[in-house]
Amino acid sequence: MKKRISILISVFACVSVFGQKKESFDKQKLIQELSDNACKCADSITLFNRDKKDILKDIHACIDQNAGALQFGTLIGNVETLKENAPVVNGKKEVNLTLNTDKDSQQYIESYNELERYLMKNCTSIQHATRITETKSEGLSKDPIALEFYEKALEASKKEDWENAIKNYEQAVKKDPKFTYAWDNLGINYRRTGEYDKALDAYKKSLEIDPKGKMPLQNIPMVYIYKKDFQKAIEAYLALEKIYPEDPEMYYGIGQVYLSGIKDNEKALDYICKAYRIYNNQKSPYRADAETVISSIYKMMKEKGEVEKFKEILKKNNINFQ
Repeated sequence: MKKRISILISVFACVSVFGQKKESFDKQKLIQELSDNACKCADSITLFNRDKKDILKDIHACIDQNAGALQFGTLIGNVETLKENAPVVNGKKEVNLTLNTDKDSQQYIESYNELERYLMKNCTSIQHATRITETKSEGLSKDPIALEFYEKALEASKKEDWENAIKNYEQAVKKDPKFTYAWDNLGINYRRTGEYDKALDAYKKSLEIDPKGKMPLQNIPMVYIYKKDFQKAIEAYLALEKIYPEDPEMYYGIGQVYLSGIKDNEKALDYICKAYRIYNNQKSPYRADAETVISSIYKMMKEKGEVEKFKEILKKNNINFQ
């Protein structure tokens, strides 16, 4: 059974909560304070050798712990506005606040989403955690010399010394040709220096060792986007789908290709909506990114008088337009 908690608070009680100065409610400050708590919680999430769904579950728990506080704080913060039309009981104005404890309620969802959006913009720990996919230990080498080159390459990358990183990753795969993480990172650094064909070769080497490697499968389309070969980028994302069906990254990636590369707003919106629904079901913070893209597409389609088409695509994807 879904529960609701009704809280009756007199004006005098509200004043004691906010202090004698009667300062106006600063919701953004409350969001910031609660987000700081959630971000500290995310700092303790273990990322190594864990599946993405388990990491997302932990991220969700960190946000959930603070969403109720934002929900309640927002209710209390709106007392001054609500009391204007509140009834007088025994000479006092009495405000009836309803806190809906059902986590499927619009009240809770709005508070959760507000924290999630803020964290995705401002919390490095959550940004990093959401980028982690499946990081399994078998991707590492057992050769100590290869690992030493790999560590040097990682340090160079932290300093954005891509050339030095490349040299060390090249030495790592030379010492251990089956070192998939080194091949993957070598591809990333080739891409950073504009050596796109070498990047593709490195990713393909990784896939020869592990055909299900998610890192190279996700990054090959990115290389084609940089090369402005948008059709091959789409084909590469579809190759990702064959190994990982219903992966939101595939839908989101194709949506971005149609949006920024091919300039087809309708197809872009359709794919981004599909990504949004999966992110939402996974309770992934990347939902906030998808929301931002959908909002941008809405503005562009509105300027072209295509709002009805926008609504039609959202409806097809079972997303409510507000």
